[in-house]
Amino acid sequence: MRIAVSGTYSSGKTTTSIALAHLTGLPRTHAKTMREILPIALPGRRLEDCTVPELFELGMIRYSERAVHESHLPDAFISDGSSLHEWVYGKVRTYVGIHPGREESLNADLTGEMRFFDQVIDSIGNVVKRHAKNAYDVFIHLPIEFDLVTDGHRPVSERFRSLSDELLLQSLTDLEIPHHIVGGTVAERLRSITKMLALPHFMPIDQAIDRAEAEIRSLNVADELAR
Repeated sequence: MRIAVSGTYSSGKTTTSIALAHLTGLPRTHAKTMREILPIALPGRRLEDCTVPELFELGMIRYSERAVHESHLPDAFISDGSSLHEWVYGKVRTYVGIHPGREESLNADLTGEMRFFDQVIDSIGNVVKRHAKNAYDVFIHLPIEFDLVTDGHRPVSERFRSLSDELLLQSLTDLEIPHHIVGGTVAERLRSITKMLALPHFMPIDQAIDRAEAEIRSLNVADELAR
């Protein structure tokens, strides 16, 4: 079964997907964050200062990396996020501004640059939607239940989170991709997901969560200029 763990920033995708992989024995796949990609793709640049073309470049790198990783796991995997996420985050920027963490707000009348950005994003959306329709059997969507983590890796606003969440769910409905909204603590989520999808347990839930939290503590969260 090819499972995508969906949700916007600070919804718990990474913790849930890592713990679910440990619990069930299914391999986990994901794409690097934009801040991880930046030192390689655009050395010396900060995410907050990237231009529209540079954001497209980062998004395409993430999408291609995700697609390649998934292609090596054709039968079963747990994906931390999905191809839809890159498109959704780009699309929402046409509503709230290129750098939503600055609380920028756009008027209904977009500038010429933003109108072009919107058209390109819609075309990219056609590509990632086809991918999502073919690549994933089911989405587990995590609603917004936790506060936005202000660690510098999530340069977004609460409005951005809310709009992204709405667009993700609407897209899954429009594409008729099976999806389930699963909330609660990580342990409650794991119990619900494995029961719903009839997935096996290869260890106690608490042990799977402990392993996930240890992995997350080991992640490099340094600023892109400090990597």
